[in-house]
Amino acid sequence: MNYKLFQAINQNAGHHPFLDGLMVFVTQNALIVYAIVLLLMWFVGKEKYKYTVVFAAITGALGLFINLVIGHIYYEPRPFVTHKVHLLIQHAKDASFPSDHTTGAFSLALAVLLRHRKIGFGMLLFAILTGISRVYVGHHYPFDVLGSIVVGLLVSTIVYNARSLLQPIPRTIINIYNQIPLVPKNGQSLSK
Repeated sequence: MNYKLFQAINQNAGHHPFLDGLMVFVTQNALIVYAIVLLLMWFVGKEKYKYTVVFAAITGALGLFINLVIGHIYYEPRPFVTHKVHLLIQHAKDASFPSDHTTGAFSLALAVLLRHRKIGFGMLLFAILTGISRVYVGHHYPFDVLGSIVVGLLVSTIVYNARSLLQPIPRTIINIYNQIPLVPKNGQSLSK
């Protein structure tokens, strides 16, 4: 079933130039897009957005750490290793399950969504597109993406529920940042 779902998505690759270009762009640049959004939130937003950025970074790092552990426990070869696929971008033949790109995208998006609905919803839509793009370009099976969504949900829920325990981390980072001269500072209250 996993391979059949993969084929249903990946069979379109290489036949639709616009869609190919979009999926390649998303799969190669998703985390850069997220970094830009988080940097804008940090530099343009009030202090509560800075807290969100730090919590999102913690969430993303935790998600990728869990992926690293899973990858050492369970090895699933990538689709292009075991099947003939429409591979749009070359990739290392490392573990396929779970998808680091999708885990990062969902971890960051959900971390923001839990605190700022509008921005988080946009990021979540882009995370969904990121997951689809990973299958489309031939790098992952749909279950790799699904596993990544589960990891993203898990870590975002854990970090959100532990935010009061983790509060000293963003507070310290923001206080250090606020001591730096000549950097933009918006809203210096400690609203969270």
